[in-house]
Amino acid sequence: MMKSTELTTTEYSPLPVYRIRRNAGPDYFEDNLIEEVPVALVYNGISHAVLMSICTNLEDLAVGFSLTEGIIDSYRDIRDMDIVPGCSGYEIQIAISPRCFQRLKEKRRSMAGRTGCGICGAEELDHVVREQPCVGNDLTIDPATVEMAFRTLEDHQLLGQATGAAHAAAYITPAGELVAVREDAGRHIALDKLIGYMARHQLQGGAILVTSRASFEMVQKTVSAGIEALFAISAVTRMARNLAEESNLTLAGFCRPGKMSVYAHPQRLGADAGLQGDH
Repeated sequence: MMKSTELTTTEYSPLPVYRIRRNAGPDYFEDNLIEEVPVALVYNGISHAVLMSICTNLEDLAVGFSLTEGIIDSYRDIRDMDIVPGCSGYEIQIAISPRCFQRLKEKRRSMAGRTGCGICGAEELDHVVREQPCVGNDLTIDPATVEMAFRTLEDHQLLGQATGAAHAAAYITPAGELVAVREDAGRHIALDKLIGYMARHQLQGGAILVTSRASFEMVQKTVSAGIEALFAISAVTRMARNLAEESNLTLAGFCRPGKMSVYAHPQRLGADAGLQGDH
């Protein structure tokens, strides 16, 4: 079982807040605000993306983002990494294999010069809806095990408890053991950090829990990590369900005490898991 780590002042800061309440007079109190900073990802000297993140587990973020965005194919494609603090954030300088860097440059050239919304035609959509492999069929997990893991996860959401502004992503074994948790203000960032940690420690064979909705991108990232099941505490989108169905991913939403709604591939949850739970 994993151990919780202590929060630091880099993750949140206490600030005075003016509070207005209907049945009481206004007052000031101290609230904890999550600390987001810009994080620039630079591949072989070329700046590619700037993400907003808390400034912990940045190596996990760089690895996870690189994998889930298809920039690299495996952790071995990263040759070196330096995290350089700046005046307002961090720059992560990532050296990747020549093969992956050439592919990244070709993708950047194909997207250069486009105007408008950026996602308004078949060519642009190809960059969003990437071809995904199907995940395997090795996982069996009991719904009661998932419920127990979500209860355990609550005790490890330290940043969420301190600020009320953080999402969590967690990796569990088929037996429900909580192995790793990553929190961040952005649900995608939390998931990328978790997947990066999983890649660095070669974790396979379990499932992912998220304390958010399961959108298309969350399913895409889970599939890219080779994980067979994604359990979300909130809703599932239609596009997420379709991708999960195509990719052989077990996808469940509204995972609450005593119920869940299984939207794709319920077979991993047992013969009686095909019914849709109440929201």
